[in-house]
Amino acid sequence: MSAKRTKFIFTTGGVVSSIGKGLASASIGALLEARGLRVTFVKLDPYINVDPGTMSPYQHGEVYVTDDGAETDLDLGHYERFTNARLTRANNLTTGKIYQAVISKERRGEYLGATVQVIPHITDEIKARVREATAGADVAIVEIGGTVGDIESLPFLEAVRQLKLEAGATNAVSVHVTLVPWIGAAGELKTKPTQHSVKEMREIGIQPDVLLCRTDRPLSQSIKEKISLFSNVPTDMVISALDVGCLYELPAALHAERLDDLLCERLNIWSRLPDMAPWQRVVERFTRPSRGTVRVAVVGKYVHLRDSYKSLNEALIHAGIANDCRVDLTFVDSEALESGADEVLRTLGDSDAILVPGGFGERGVEGKISAIRYAREKGIPFFGICLGMQLAVVEFARHVAGIARANSAEFDPQAPSVIDLMPEQRGVRDKGATMRLGAYACVLTPGSVAAEAYGATEISERHRHRYEFNNDYREALTGKGLVLSGTSPDKKLVEMIELGGHPYFVGCQFHPELKSRPMAPHPLFVRFVRAGLERATAVAAKARDERSSQAPSSVVH
Repeated sequence: MSAKRTKFIFTTGGVVSSIGKGLASASIGALLEARGLRVTFVKLDPYINVDPGTMSPYQHGEVYVTDDGAETDLDLGHYERFTNARLTRANNLTTGKIYQAVISKERRGEYLGATVQVIPHITDEIKARVREATAGADVAIVEIGGTVGDIESLPFLEAVRQLKLEAGATNAVSVHVTLVPWIGAAGELKTKPTQHSVKEMREIGIQPDVLLCRTDRPLSQSIKEKISLFSNVPTDMVISALDVGCLYELPAALHAERLDDLLCERLNIWSRLPDMAPWQRVVERFTRPSRGTVRVAVVGKYVHLRDSYKSLNEALIHAGIANDCRVDLTFVDSEALESGADEVLRTLGDSDAILVPGGFGERGVEGKISAIRYAREKGIPFFGICLGMQLAVVEFARHVAGIARANSAEFDPQAPSVIDLMPEQRGVRDKGATMRLGAYACVLTPGSVAAEAYGATEISERHRHRYEFNNDYREALTGKGLVLSGTSPDKKLVEMIELGGHPYFVGCQFHPELKSRPMAPHPLFVRFVRAGLERATAVAAKARDERSSQAPSSVVH
């Protein structure tokens, strides 16, 4: 019996970058999965870096980490949040990774003396890896990063052209995401950017089958017909992809445009009608929460590019949905908090909860420590992730345990290092893919806040770090009240800390945001937002009582 043949949907983009190919691909996956199909994804990134692990978040947004320890593009986060697909290093291919593999084969003589060229050697490597990563799925959604016309993406687009031809007409579809901008001065939508984008695609041999037109208003039938005429795409395959207020509206919005029906017809797929009820519940909770608003301050150094904390932002939204409340995020540049206590109070005084996320480098560290101290002393719910946990330990060591100048060895090797470089990291020289990466087990202390939140004492979470809690200071810190609520199974690594007698003060060495989903929010975020909601409710009640007590009483004569 022959193996099942995977069908392909190739997603490309034109006109501008960040046009929404990743969310479109994830939403298509969600729609097909809602029909009972098994989907998987591959992201093809044209940059020459082997992976984004050494890139600044300002360059490429967050680095998403998979269970097997791959540092990948943030779009893999979209794929995992929108579907049940669990991805690996095989699901993110870069130009650097492909060329590295081909050059290694050439050095070993595997090409039998042939002149190694882009075609066929590079394109064959791309095709082989795409097929390997997608084997066994009903449908594979393959997204090509960047925009059509970029010189660095040409080998990937050529490989896609070949794959589409080899798969056959009913086994592969090209979905092109493009822009139809509204020009205010002219008072009309303009189709020319889409026409030129499709023209570029056709010049490299790929005729788009479906156009997803990004727009801030619905496309009229006449506009769709005009795009169809100049793009050689049937009018019913020209889809309006309107801006949405909530990311999780997108699957329903594309379903309303019949995108999943059209794709299934084109791919000759017979399936059930999609069950959209779970997505409708998520959107309903997001758009009409019944329990008010929680104001969360995210104190970090990459706050000027929101994609730097993409999974974190979404995990907080998921927690808001779970608590039936709105989460209002304020991004605070930690450097701004280094000017003193007055600035900390002015910036954070209205916050219901404070979160310090992960990061690298010394810039803004003292501001983060000030924010942590403020949260601890004022009883404001606090959540520290990775570096955020490490700095919570530093703050506690300085101001509670009395360890003067306590710090992390990352920032001051001469100070008492309550956070130190992991022993296995001390001989490492290469920066890429050398951290403690991927899923590791953690054992939680029974009765701790962490164990209560998880409802379990054994968990697995994803990591990305080089520094750890220094065990030389365990007794000094626990003796002053720091609770080590999670450790590695062998007890050697501290994975979670918390404080007793505080509404919510929790830190974790791992990145729980990477496993949060809209329909399965992460328990640590759910518990954190709940604590913030309880504080917001208590503060509002106190304010009402104060206003009531100050109101003049009526006097009866």
